[in-house]
Amino acid sequence: MRYLQVKPAGAFDLRCDAIAPDKSISHRCAIFSLLSDRPSRVVNYLKAEDTLNTLAIVQQLGAEVQEREGIMTITPPKTPQEPDDVLDCGNSGTAMRLFCGFLASLPGHYVLTGDRYLRKRPMKRVTAPLSQIGAKLDGREEGNLAPLCIRGHRLRAFNYESPIASAQVKSAMILAALRSDGVCTYKEPELSRDHTERMLRGMGANIESWETITIEPLRGPLEPLDIRVPADPSSAFFFAVAAAIVPGGRVVIENVTLNPTRIEAYEVLKRMGARVELVEKENRYEPIGDIVVTHGGALQGVEVSERIAWLIDELPALSIAMAVAKGRSVVKNAGELRVKESDRIACVVEGLRRCGIEATEREDGYEIEGGEIGSAEIDSCGDHRIAMSFAIAGLLAEMKITDIDCIETSFPNFLEILEKIAKIRTWKEGEA
Repeated sequence: MRYLQVKPAGAFDLRCDAIAPDKSISHRCAIFSLLSDRPSRVVNYLKAEDTLNTLAIVQQLGAEVQEREGIMTITPPKTPQEPDDVLDCGNSGTAMRLFCGFLASLPGHYVLTGDRYLRKRPMKRVTAPLSQIGAKLDGREEGNLAPLCIRGHRLRAFNYESPIASAQVKSAMILAALRSDGVCTYKEPELSRDHTERMLRGMGANIESWETITIEPLRGPLEPLDIRVPADPSSAFFFAVAAAIVPGGRVVIENVTLNPTRIEAYEVLKRMGARVELVEKENRYEPIGDIVVTHGGALQGVEVSERIAWLIDELPALSIAMAVAKGRSVVKNAGELRVKESDRIACVVEGLRRCGIEATEREDGYEIEGGEIGSAEIDSCGDHRIAMSFAIAGLLAEMKITDIDCIETSFPNFLEILEKIAKIRTWKEGEA
């Protein structure tokens, strides 16, 4: 186990041109390349544990992966092949849920597993609707927990209305629909992140999105991807919060996706009083540009209860901004936080209390009374976003964070960037 110590920082002006490539898009680049019959070209693929595990699974299914001069070429097999070993998704719920949808219609037998944290996360939200359309899936607790076993075969067309807004559930069902026996429709309570629809349309899939998504089965292979993965706004958001809470803080985040479903947290930060500017550069698979965040004085408390699916991953970092804001902040309708890499509601509230902040846990969120963050020792709960959020809190008061290896799952150079604005120290268990 590794530990991290972060000491308070002063004013800074940080240009982030090396934010981790987008994790969600990287996962999809690897998986969607199997839907073509020609090589996909991917620049700036995320080299983190989660996405490298996804790439390894794609190779187990028969793809060839080569990289030269920063360009990754993924050459799909004529037909994805049955692997001779289990498929290890590591810590990634995105990978496991998307592969459920992708593999459910492929002939063969597949076993999906992951690390001890992923094996505790609920999968029935995907396995149940897939089973309803003929998928043969099984796992612990009647298909709710990994390892999951899949016996792929052709699926029935469906008209499915999801009880939750989840990009992972939606993506799994869209991938299943592509090999179903008829036109499918999918509806969710509110629009969740839409990378899957955008990317598959860019590859030539017939997908229409409005209040209801309509998906036509594939008539043949899709066009290969030719994409540069933009920077990840969820990863970048940690440093946006840093700029918002540290007097004299400023950060320029370069070449990030400006997809509206991915930058809602920046809009909330703006409502709280931070200065946030978007500078759009280009638009192909995704709108891309720069985000500039500047400290705008004392932040104000805020209520967050809408478009939760658009900022679910950023809520732990946003809670740090709420902790120093004037007045009370409230997060509602965010029950999904309980089934992420950790129970993020419980972990956020416990961490803030250790910092001397008044925080109250609710079933679907929490309330935070803004104050002054104090030094504390924080348990990361094995969750990369908890670890990085409280590392940012360390810019205001010294923090010691346990079990930081999880940061490698999504943002391998996080500490390298953090070290540009603060004094940090890492060490392994047993070291002085």
